[in-house]
Amino acid sequence: MSTSGPEKHLLTLEEAAAYIGRSTKGLRGLRERRSGPPGFRAGGRVMYRRTALDAWLDAQEAKDSRSNLELDPTRQAPEPRRPRRRQPLAA
Repeated sequence: MSTSGPEKHLLTLEEAAAYIGRSTKGLRGLRERRSGPPGFRAGGRVMYRRTALDAWLDAQEAKDSRSNLELDPTRQAPEPRRPRRRQPLAA
C-alpha cells in the first residue's frame, strides 16, 4: 500500500480486515449482511476508506455497555419490586 496520495486513505478488503482486527472472511460476512463498515467497489475490488472504518469502530464502541457508561446496566436504578400476590387463606 502506498503512503502518498489518495491511496493512503483507501484500504483493500484484506487491509481493512487487518485494520479492524477481523478475518477477511468475517469482514466479507459483515459486508454481505450489511452490518459492517461501509465499503465500495472500485475497479472490481472492494475498498474501504480508513475514516469509514474508524467511524464504524467508534459506533461499535458506543453500542457496547462496557465502553458506554450510559448503557451499563449496573449503573441503572433497579426496577421496583412487584408486589407479592397474596395466598388465599386456608379454611
